[in-house]
Amino acid sequence: MEAESLESLVPLIQAADQWREVLLLLPLLVALEAVLSADNAIALAAISRRLHDRARQEMALNLGLLLALVFRIVLIVAARWVLNFWPLELAAAVYLLWLCIRHLQQVVQGRQEDLDAAPAGEAGSDAPAGSVVASLSGVVATLALTDLAFSLDSVAAAVAVTDRLSLVIAGGVIGVIALRLTAELFIRWLEIYRHLETAGYLAVGLVGIRLLLRLGLPDLVPPEWLLLVLVAALFVWGFSDRKLIDADSGA
Repeated sequence: MEAESLESLVPLIQAADQWREVLLLLPLLVALEAVLSADNAIALAAISRRLHDRARQEMALNLGLLLALVFRIVLIVAARWVLNFWPLELAAAVYLLWLCIRHLQQVVQGRQEDLDAAPAGEAGSDAPAGSVVASLSGVVATLALTDLAFSLDSVAAAVAVTDRLSLVIAGGVIGVIALRLTAELFIRWLEIYRHLETAGYLAVGLVGIRLLLRLGLPDLVPPEWLLLVLVAALFVWGFSDRKLIDADSGA
């Protein structure tokens, strides 16, 4: 009777161990998502800002990150095959570097236009660099693809922590929700700090370079802590200079 009683407790003990694992690992997975997605959040904020309308920006973030969540879940489910598929990593690296280079080109072009317009008294505009009319669908697709490119690192880190699929997916869902809230916060900050958008895109470029090195020259891949230090330094520079606010802008 005693032996049977002990055997009947085995499922309860196993369930308790599983819940203990969830309570320990889920916060770790969420923390990994938060740390590895800081530069992602500012990139998504800058992309959605192309719409120049707060309501459409929020709609784009909602739809884009909903699509990004679907991509993340697919990536997690197929992680065993996808994370070792080098063409995907190469495409992600090229895409992130393209985003960074395109922004830097727009910044240079915008500054040149300001210099050319200065005699006419039109310099000093704080509009986003390379302002163009963007479509909602185009911005949504760009948001989803950008998050997918960034997700390669975070999903690889999460899978390395635990092989429990449901736990990794739960961490990814919470990470996307946190990303949505953080991106909205960055949208507000982008209107205040002059260098923040460029700092975010430079961080995007760093991630792209790291992905390329991991593919071609793995011995030269910088450690994760060095990448985080560089991103933190870029953010310090990004928050270092406030835009001049026209006293008559609120009239």
